[in-house]
Amino acid sequence: MPKMKTKSSCKKRFKVTASGRVLAGQAGKRHGMIKRTNKFLRNARGTTELSAPDAKIIKSMMPYSR
Repeated sequence: MPKMKTKSSCKKRFKVTASGRVLAGQAGKRHGMIKRTNKFLRNARGTTELSAPDAKIIKSMMPYSR
């Protein structure tokens, strides 16, 4: 049986925690910061946890994640 392949785009963008949750970078911070509120920018720092349906899709693309 050959090895399964991990999607390269997923391994670059997502991280699976030890408890099985999927972390991703916050969306909406590439450009146009002037029109965004300071509250939005503060809350969009760091990473965020994906919702369960989205995490299920990502995990299927990353068969060797924990």
